[in-house]
Amino acid sequence: MLIEQQDAGSGARKLQSRPCAEDPRADHRGVVLIRHVVGMIAEMQVRDKVVVVTGGAHGIGEALARRFRTEQACAIVIADLDGAGAEKLAREIGGFGMRVDVSQESEVRHLVDETLKRVGPIDLFCSNAGIYIEGGVNAGDDEWARIRGVNVMGHVYAARAILPGMLARGEGYLLQTVSAAGLLTSPGSLLYAVTKHAALALAEWIAITHGDAGIKVSALCPMGVRTEMLAHDTTGALAESAVSVEQVADAVIAGLAEERFLILPHPEVGEYFRRKANDYDRWLHGMRRLQTQVDAHPVAPATKPE
Repeated sequence: MLIEQQDAGSGARKLQSRPCAEDPRADHRGVVLIRHVVGMIAEMQVRDKVVVVTGGAHGIGEALARRFRTEQACAIVIADLDGAGAEKLAREIGGFGMRVDVSQESEVRHLVDETLKRVGPIDLFCSNAGIYIEGGVNAGDDEWARIRGVNVMGHVYAARAILPGMLARGEGYLLQTVSAAGLLTSPGSLLYAVTKHAALALAEWIAITHGDAGIKVSALCPMGVRTEMLAHDTTGALAESAVSVEQVADAVIAGLAEERFLILPHPEVGEYFRRKANDYDRWLHGMRRLQTQVDAHPVAPATKPE
């Protein structure tokens, strides 16, 4: 856990790490070996874990951080482009916050290095930061670069920074906030649809490539969530079934406990995904009808965080 200590010389307060009670990482190599031999992989529990949440100052990320506190995580690190917001939340729930632009690899590496220095190895990295930009094929290259930097490369940079340490320990968990758009699509935003598909592909690849080495991966794919991004639902289709950020956090805790790859706060997304696979042409026809509704209710181009 994180504790606050006062420097005897300067009187300044600083955060120090204290090993969690019955730290599950103790003698981890032997534990992992035994688990692989007997086939008894324990379910993922957040209690006593070191957790990092990007995009953690608001929306889904904030709800996750608060829920991890309730679940008695050992330490919670909140990273956000809104550094002041991250620090404020960290003071409220315990832990530490940092300003981090996930589209910059150097800043993601600094986040990981600071976490290792302050509280130790990361057990669960929640790559949650994401943005939405409206637009189709005529969107400018600068818009493509911006959304790709956050929605795709943010996940890539996180994986580059944390996988070596996790692989060396033989364990670690990556939770990537993708969106139902990664499984289905996003009427109104080609940029969002493409980058979310890419984020899902990355999560799949890591799960396939490193799953036997002890790396767990979950892709969080909500549909409508009551955050600022819901303002882009011009058809009202998402608003009707929108859930709260707290409900998303509940689904995450349940999904992590079962170590499910797909975490679906909206179970119907799984059914839509099956229909898409079973009859792609019929699914495309239905999506064209939805696109007609989107075209009838245009909104001004904008960028919103998740």
